[in-house]
Amino acid sequence: MSNGAVLFEFVQIGQQMRVAAIDEASGVEVVVITPLNASRNDMQRLALAKLQRKLGSEQSPPPQPRGKYA
Repeated sequence: MSNGAVLFEFVQIGQQMRVAAIDEASGVEVVVITPLNASRNDMQRLALAKLQRKLGSEQSPPPQPRGKYA
């Protein structure tokens, strides 16, 4: 992940919270849905972990299987 800041957006949807984490440098965004009663810190940690996982996987995409299709 870049050394840029991470922006968080919180939107309540019924009894759930939609949390978006956006890497400021690359513009990559991920979204997680959490229970409304979870702590804000836990929501941010979950979204940040997903963002880090996504940014780490963008560097080397998995190989595509080759084969015949029926």
